Amino acid sequence: MAESLKTEIRASRGKRNAKRMRIAGSVPAVLYGHGMENLSLTVAAEELQAVLRHGARVVTLTGAVDEKAFVRDMQWNTWGTAVLHVDFTRISEHEKVEVTVNIELRGEAPGLKEGGAVEQLMHDARIECEVMSIPERLLVNVNALKLEGQIKVSELELPPTVRVLGDPEAVVVQCMVPAEAPEEEGVAGEGAEPEVIGRKAEEEEGEAE
Repeated sequence: MAESLKTEIRASRGKRNAKRMRIAGSVPAVLYGHGMENLSLTVAAEELQAVLRHGARVVTLTGAVDEKAFVRDMQWNTWGTAVLHVDFTRISEHEKVEVTVNIELRGEAPGLKEGGAVEQLMHDARIECEVMSIPERLLVNVNALKLEGQIKVSELELPPTVRVLGDPEAVVVQCMVPAEAPEEEGVAGEGAEPEVIGRKAEEEEGEAE
């Protein structure tokens, strides 16, 4: 079920007005797409943050408009703690979109007991899927991952409507023997008798006698 966001029409524009909106607890937004007019809106910052915490990509806009939309893009502040602006695009139920989702490992690789270490080489993936079927994440089961084994993009178990974009031969995760740290080479001259300050001078004096 899509998250709900209440919207209001944004009559005023400009950086100064946008700053006032943010101070008042609202975030400027734009709704566009499907050949219809672009609408300047505002949404409550608190509601938007709740939607983002839930990882929602599709939202139901209410209030000034009544339709489903895709969270296309967001502009964050310098510290990445607050959204300054958000772009929504209108969607239809079976419309396909491209999004980036996180990859998470599940299970325990048998290769660990053989002295291997699990290395996750891909932590996110660009996928194409129907807008109403966007997964929160891609789960990769490593319960069959043995020593020297790999799981490639082409081997991922995906929902029926999801397709991973990019190289199908890219390695997502592998289990390999950890590389041994190179041994430290001995310090040059190690084992040689250290020269004692003053000894050379004493020896030279003895020879002179």
